[in-house]
Amino acid sequence: MKQDLQTHIRSTNGTQNRLSVEDRVAHDWYRFVLSFPPHLVRDYLHRFGMGRDSMVLDPFCGTGTTIVECKKLDIPSVGVEANPFAYFASTVKTDWSPDPDGLLKHAREVAELASEKLDSEGFDDQSPLPLFRQTRKTGPGCAEVLRKLPPEKEKLLLANSISPLPLHKTLVLIECLDQIRDDRYRNHELLALGKTLVNVISNLHFGPEVGVGPAKPDSPVVAPWLATVESVAADLRCLRETNSAPATVYNGDARQISQILSSVTIDAVITSPPYPNEKDYTRTTRLESVLLGFVSSKDDLQALKQGLVRSNTRGVYKGDDDDKWIADQDEIQRIAEAIEKRRIELGKTSGFERQYHKVTKLYFGGMARHLAELRTVLRTGARLAYVVGDQASYLRVMIRTGQLLADIAESLGYQVENIELFRTRLATATRDQLREEVVILRWPGPRSHHQHAGVKLIEAKR
Repeated sequence: MKQDLQTHIRSTNGTQNRLSVEDRVAHDWYRFVLSFPPHLVRDYLHRFGMGRDSMVLDPFCGTGTTIVECKKLDIPSVGVEANPFAYFASTVKTDWSPDPDGLLKHAREVAELASEKLDSEGFDDQSPLPLFRQTRKTGPGCAEVLRKLPPEKEKLLLANSISPLPLHKTLVLIECLDQIRDDRYRNHELLALGKTLVNVISNLHFGPEVGVGPAKPDSPVVAPWLATVESVAADLRCLRETNSAPATVYNGDARQISQILSSVTIDAVITSPPYPNEKDYTRTTRLESVLLGFVSSKDDLQALKQGLVRSNTRGVYKGDDDDKWIADQDEIQRIAEAIEKRRIELGKTSGFERQYHKVTKLYFGGMARHLAELRTVLRTGARLAYVVGDQASYLRVMIRTGQLLADIAESLGYQVENIELFRTRLATATRDQLREEVVILRWPGPRSHHQHAGVKLIEAKR
């Protein structure tokens, strides 16, 4: 009976988070693994009463699920995303202006040129059955003619995330995209390559963390890329015929919303921020970010991480002080102390483990800073939905993210309407089912906030 129940839970969770066939248009051009689904966005857009005269914000935009769905439903939207490749993906997924026939024509010209180059170099980019596959360029001299990344860029990649021959073919394709570049289609062609890199060409796997699987000595590159472009072009034929509201994306830090959106008034927020765990979100897009030129050096990578809410120890830097925003949040302080106590009891001494308690406070401090900034652009009565999940990544100390985020929001003057269960997921460390929830907030306006703050101050003096 217990096994049947667990199977049912897994099945339900998969259904809840799965991208349905009818939602694949535009959403499927490039998508994070475990991105929250479009149907969830639709549900809250409907519940919040959003329409053509509204403005919806996703401050942790990712690959654009919220703003793509808003555009499909003719609802104006704006997104903010710190990761440059994710920002690029959101920008492209909400750009339905390219002529699909022109895109296809140009992509086929690029594919033909790349195939000719590879053929002239003696490389076979076809994908017959493995038994009959032949790569004509073989022997000790083969490695000498393969194109490679500069050492500084190569060091940024997860080791063995792409094999030498598929990398060579990819770099040839990028050369051809540059050689006969057409700016009308370039962004959609590059995003198609980003998706193909992850799904076909690379050795990456996701389960749900990004990792490196068995190496592929060879992989077709040109044909699967062209097939992805063809899919994008087919979607564009449908999308160009629809009425769609504007969608604007900014490459920026969600903790600095007032600077980014100084002239915008927001009616609703639907978003899924990072969770406090050891998932380095920059690793998820590292391969495509480096190969397509969005991250070229350690300095670029550091700048990217510094624009993110601190959700893992690999993104903590000297001088980080977001924890000051939650200095008066007793439950967060208690959790941080429990994590540090557990670390000492277990004798854990690595540099990362020593940061567990600190990153917990920095994460919630960053979210408090974000919510405080957000108040300046919200319309009175604005509704907010934050999809967040419980965590037990730090030495199995439970972090109830939804409840803690609700407590922070309430201390900043928001009204907490509900905390709703979206789904459960299996914790890697404990094998327990963790809750993934939607925290529903309402912004009552600055006057109510001042009254609320005044009550807090009186209570503090008592």
